[in-house]
Amino acid sequence: MRTCLLLFFLGLTAITSADEGRDSSYYQADHPYVEYTGRIDRSVAGKPRFWAPGAYITLRFQGTYLAVELTDEVRWGTSHNYIQVIVDNKKSYRLQLKGKQNRLVLASGLNKGAHTVVICKNTEAEIGFLELNRIICRKLLKPVRGPKKWIEFIGNSITCGMGNDDSEVPCKSREWYDQHNAYMAYGPLTARQLKAKWQLSSVSGIGLIRSCCNKTLVMPQVFDKINMAEDKLPWDFRQYQPDLVTVCLGQNDGIQDSASFCDAYTRFVRQLRSVYPNTFILLLNSPMADPVLDSVLKKYILAVKTSLHRSGELQIDHFFFSQRYYKGCDAHPNAEEHVKMSAELSGFIRKRMRW
Repeated sequence: MRTCLLLFFLGLTAITSADEGRDSSYYQADHPYVEYTGRIDRSVAGKPRFWAPGAYITLRFQGTYLAVELTDEVRWGTSHNYIQVIVDNKKSYRLQLKGKQNRLVLASGLNKGAHTVVICKNTEAEIGFLELNRIICRKLLKPVRGPKKWIEFIGNSITCGMGNDDSEVPCKSREWYDQHNAYMAYGPLTARQLKAKWQLSSVSGIGLIRSCCNKTLVMPQVFDKINMAEDKLPWDFRQYQPDLVTVCLGQNDGIQDSASFCDAYTRFVRQLRSVYPNTFILLLNSPMADPVLDSVLKKYILAVKTSLHRSGELQIDHFFFSQRYYKGCDAHPNAEEHVKMSAELSGFIRKRMRW
């Protein structure tokens, strides 16, 4: 008799060994019905890995429950990733993995029809990778056709969703990543409002020409990688071509020489264009910047856009948030502010892109 599933969350009921033996099928992580969205490392057969915050897995299945086996890198020996779980597009829940190997019942007590579970990585690349190993359910189903639009959000800790969710762990207690919630950051919120897929290409502390917090890497160096935190594993941009890319950088650079910053920003936009020939590019100010930095960044962004327009780059625009958002942990936007940010941004995108 097979071992029962040992881990379950909140009110979910563990699957008994009898249920598992009678009503379970086992699927490997590279099964064609498992849908991954984001930059995935597939270099090891059967072990898809992902580092980026906001990377997500969509599982459509038939039956009353779904369980998964998930590996957490446990980088630094103690750092455990958080995930967000969404069952049938209803209210989601957040949980932190507790071991390197995790067997989790993510949905239980459902009717016997078709259901969908989404697993979103809430913590960023510096907390380590996640690796889906196996899916346990009655029957895995072919995914339905999802949104056609795709938005990539490039940025720093704001885009990662750092400090936005203190619902379980108060700010300045436990670990610095305990309040990370990428699923509830402005990017995925905006994408969901616009019925689009999302990809977060973001690292806390990263800048355009200068990063903070003793980091030596800057975004133009790591943008072409799967694991941006360590500048590892080349990404194949042929995997997807987003309809829209937003760039939210400059907070960690601080006030820099205008010529140096604008030149680097222009080069980065051209780097984006080299891999995304048909993608619209939208430049954002930093929503948590103080008034002095905000004023400077806006001037730099407008100068970059004007220069690029003059050179013939017309598939580019800017969007500036209407106010400062800084009420979360370490003066980052909190969850409520991310909702407001996404409302502003999605409204602009809807009109500008005619979506």
